[in-house]
Amino acid sequence: MMNMNAFSIAMRQFDEAAKILNLTDDQVAMIREPRRMTEVNLPVRMDDGSIRIFKGYRCQHSSVRGPAKGGIRFHPDVNPDEIKALAFWMTYKCAVVNVPFGGGKGGVVVDPVKLSVNELERLARRYFAELADLFGPNQDVPAPDVNTNPQIMGWMMDTYSMHYKQFVPDVITGKPLELYGSQGRSCSTSLGVAICVREMVQHEHVRMELKGARIAIQGFGNVGSHAARILESMGAKIVAISDVDGAYENQDGIPVDKALECMRSGSCKTLKNLEKHCKVRRLDDPMKLLEADCDILIPAALEGQITEENAGRIRARIIAEGANGPTAPEADLILRAKGVHIIPDVLANAGGVTVSYLEWVQNRTGYYWTEEQVNKDLERIMVHAFNDVMTTAKQYKVALRTAAFIVGITRVVKAAEMRGLYA
Repeated sequence: MMNMNAFSIAMRQFDEAAKILNLTDDQVAMIREPRRMTEVNLPVRMDDGSIRIFKGYRCQHSSVRGPAKGGIRFHPDVNPDEIKALAFWMTYKCAVVNVPFGGGKGGVVVDPVKLSVNELERLARRYFAELADLFGPNQDVPAPDVNTNPQIMGWMMDTYSMHYKQFVPDVITGKPLELYGSQGRSCSTSLGVAICVREMVQHEHVRMELKGARIAIQGFGNVGSHAARILESMGAKIVAISDVDGAYENQDGIPVDKALECMRSGSCKTLKNLEKHCKVRRLDDPMKLLEADCDILIPAALEGQITEENAGRIRARIIAEGANGPTAPEADLILRAKGVHIIPDVLANAGGVTVSYLEWVQNRTGYYWTEEQVNKDLERIMVHAFNDVMTTAKQYKVALRTAAFIVGITRVVKAAEMRGLYA
């Protein structure tokens, strides 16, 4: 387990980059802490007629460079420090890829698996109705996150539209295509991860062939499964995968189509019984996947997975953070000393917010693009961001994580200073 909570880790990452940039106390004060943190009690009528109260949160870390942007997660472990940390990371993720948003994040303390579809809809609508004054195309634009999906985004968009008596598709992204979501959105985070991996293996300090490279993926949900499919199509070999029901390994390669078939065929939509679909070995401890014999590791589950305790046993040469905050600061130091190249979350998984931006643009103009055009723009933005971070790492002689924060903080500071203070 981490010795620090997620927000403490985020602040530590900020402070490291801010020190290198020699930021003044005034500059730090303007961009370090969240601008607003809102907590609400959400009364929801359950199917049996009873009323249950759920705790909900929305953090707006920054709106200096544009509307707050960030997902809404439904999970039993949601807490204020996690939400603040995730909003912080969104501010700098948006700045790293240079899309015109600030950072936000929301969540509800709930296990959605225990709710019926009708209860889930009522909870989603209640959350958005209670916080409707915070949201808006020019104020705060949410998106899907852990345990939320396009249908939930559709319910939330409808709630806002009914509240304001007008059709407002640009209040939220990650919507179904029928409600003017974007082509390519469902696999955008994964494609961004894959693009970063492809660029990283070509770098002069790595020089690895992606074809035949062995990849382990922790978390075979939306991000992990699409990343596996895309990287397999690029010639890589997926040798280990995991989800909530277990971890599996095969050094000869796990066919991604068989893993997806397993998830589609089971009632719980997980990798349970993967042994019946292809040749794999089930690991006795799912966390052992992080220590798998592989070239590239993609943690695509929750934060806080790579710790001081297990970092020394990681064998991958490259880590591409598909999840937010999967690596603790102490683990970072151990991995750097081992020569592991970490593509940080604020860069590696920024494909999702990039295509969310493209969806927002399409909604605002009423003109919609093909998936080919969306993916072309995503690639252009991600490659440019990767090169910005790599150039900054060389300039300051720092790791990629610190370099990414230097890029992001520089852009946010400049915007804040040019806007000044409204008094």
